[in-house]
Amino acid sequence: MSGSLAQIKAELASARKAWEEGNEGQARVCARRAVSRALTHWRIRRGEPPLPGDTLAHLRWIQQQTQFPREVVLAAQRLSTKVTERDRAPFSIDPIADARLIIDALLSTAMP
Repeated sequence: MSGSLAQIKAELASARKAWEEGNEGQARVCARRAVSRALTHWRIRRGEPPLPGDTLAHLRWIQQQTQFPREVVLAAQRLSTKVTERDRAPFSIDPIADARLIIDALLSTAMP
């Protein structure tokens, strides 16, 4: 999955549109894809290859990284929780906000 800034913005816009239309599932999918694209952008900017795997694999990778701020790791955890597990695990009630938090951290110059 490529990670241009335009693609990240497009995924977030799609997430917002789906959310406003009451399609929470599609909003979560788009929010996850936006994070995945931002992670790819971040890695390429650092001279690293994109990670293999799907968007959930990318969210799990973020959760395992100690260099990311705790709030980023927790947002990735909430965003990766399946809807069917929402009562048993941390779950994002606002997937777009969680995605924005992660994306903002990845795109900031302060990130390691």
